[in-house]
Amino acid sequence: MTVHAAFVGLLLTCLMTTFCSAARPNVVLIVADDLGAMDLGCYGSKFHRTPHLDQLAAEGVRFTQAYAACPVCSPTRAAIMTGKYPARLHLTDWLPGRPDQPSQELNRPVIRQELPLEETTLAELFRDAGYVTGHIGKWHLGGEGFGPLEQGFQTNIAGDHTGTPLSYFAPFERNGRKMAGLSDAPTGEYLTDRLAIEAEKFIEANHDKPFFLYLPHYAVHTPLQAPEAMVANYPAAGTFTGQQNNPIYAAMLEALDNAVGKVRQKLADRGLLDNTVIIFTSDNGGLATTEGPKTPATSNAPLREGKGWLYEGGIRVPLLMRGPVGIKPGTMQDTPVCSIDLLPTLCEWCGRVAPPGIDGVSLAALIRNDEALAPRALYWHYPHYANQGGRPGGAIRKGNYKLIEYYEDGRQELFDLKADPRESRNLHDELHVLVSSLHGELEYWRRTVNAQMPTPNPQYEPNPPGKNGAIELRAKTARVHGLQLRYEPMPHKNTLGFWVRPEDWAEFAFTVKQPGKYRVEALIGCGNGSGGSEVQFTVDDQVMNYTVKETGGFQAFEPVDLGVLDLAEAKRYQLTVKAIKKPGPAVMDLRRMTLTPMEQ
Repeated sequence: MTVHAAFVGLLLTCLMTTFCSAARPNVVLIVADDLGAMDLGCYGSKFHRTPHLDQLAAEGVRFTQAYAACPVCSPTRAAIMTGKYPARLHLTDWLPGRPDQPSQELNRPVIRQELPLEETTLAELFRDAGYVTGHIGKWHLGGEGFGPLEQGFQTNIAGDHTGTPLSYFAPFERNGRKMAGLSDAPTGEYLTDRLAIEAEKFIEANHDKPFFLYLPHYAVHTPLQAPEAMVANYPAAGTFTGQQNNPIYAAMLEALDNAVGKVRQKLADRGLLDNTVIIFTSDNGGLATTEGPKTPATSNAPLREGKGWLYEGGIRVPLLMRGPVGIKPGTMQDTPVCSIDLLPTLCEWCGRVAPPGIDGVSLAALIRNDEALAPRALYWHYPHYANQGGRPGGAIRKGNYKLIEYYEDGRQELFDLKADPRESRNLHDELHVLVSSLHGELEYWRRTVNAQMPTPNPQYEPNPPGKNGAIELRAKTARVHGLQLRYEPMPHKNTLGFWVRPEDWAEFAFTVKQPGKYRVEALIGCGNGSGGSEVQFTVDDQVMNYTVKETGGFQAFEPVDLGVLDLAEAKRYQLTVKAIKKPGPAVMDLRRMTLTPMEQ
């Protein structure tokens, strides 16, 4: 009897184990690099071709207000792996990060150069639950001793400390270095295609076991490169005017879409599709500024700006989910969610307990039953200067409102994202009580996560003279005051613009090393119907007045001779630009001022 009972117990245990193993879904988590929230067809793009991702959206849920945890890559990847805010991890910039420069008013904090080994990663959670774990693609969370194999993955293809591929075409190597596991790729093979093949091989090898496949593609990150035949399928790029029109980027995205389609088809061929959770997202917004050849890559319109900025274009990302865990086909979810939520969501779906101390919440009930999440705010902390022009700052979103704070001068901007998704109307002065409340919450959150703040730069030297002695004051170096005036970084603008309130003004700090007289020239644009504004340019007690003339468009810049300044000391100066009168809709656009030394 005892032996029989033991046998029955063992049999039940085996059956239960078999049942649980079969019931546990596989997971394929695909992360694109620098893919904008508006880049896919299912998000409204008319230029890009993404049929496989559009199919994924039709078969599952599409989030319309999904956020990356940071406007640049490594921090978001760390957040995905751990469910924690980058600020808590002290990993708040791409690795190794942008070095401090004399032009910066603040120095960056010293950040972790790797995802700490003491953190519990998604891969470790799945590995410890009996899943086979595979990493194929970009890692960018640490070098030797901190790679995928040290963070819970049992295999690694192509992942190391770098943020860009050694090459987009085989052989995948540069300067004697090779991308892991890709040495047998045929010459000329495209990297995105190769990663899809490696993913298919992983699925084939592990089709009879539960698996977690993390597939972070290098595409669509710079350098922008794609097979010529695919590029030729798109119209040649004309002048960038804030619309998606980059054929190389479009071809890179089409290759990425094809790669997703191959993975989905492999799952279907192996009978695994209906027992696999597929998640697709991006690490930050699309690159909408000039950064290297053949850029900008895309436009995030109607969202403002892009990668490197705390505006919606920099942190809003696509998020698609498909799978057998209560995800209803063809659904759309407009609840704000974040990268930090992926870990607890996958834990709940796959029968794991999320580790303590995480910041994310499970989206399972939201997706399955449309149960509202408990009220919460989402936070960002980016104490760095971005290559794309963004400045150190933080942000909080609570409900429909989003507050951005800049660390250089404490400037705050408040937007109602429901009424104004373009973030074009700063409500700071209208809702100052709400501003104070949200700012208090943001400060408290920074304290709770022990966020590292930037520090004053003792070597700060704003706008020094060039080799010829001339001093250039570019729009991106201005500090703006007021509500609406702003620097617009997209390359077809690259200007101080949106000057619709005469109360708003700007100032430029600059450094004089050779005292003397300087002639001042400005590049100014003004649309039809907005001429006639009176503008004063002031340094100390010297004033230069200018009556704005129409140029046929705000980005139709023309040089204007403003006069002469006598800068008698070698020191730092401030030049202010203020409107005295504004008869039309806007004052003007100002791209640059140049102070040229005159012969003494």
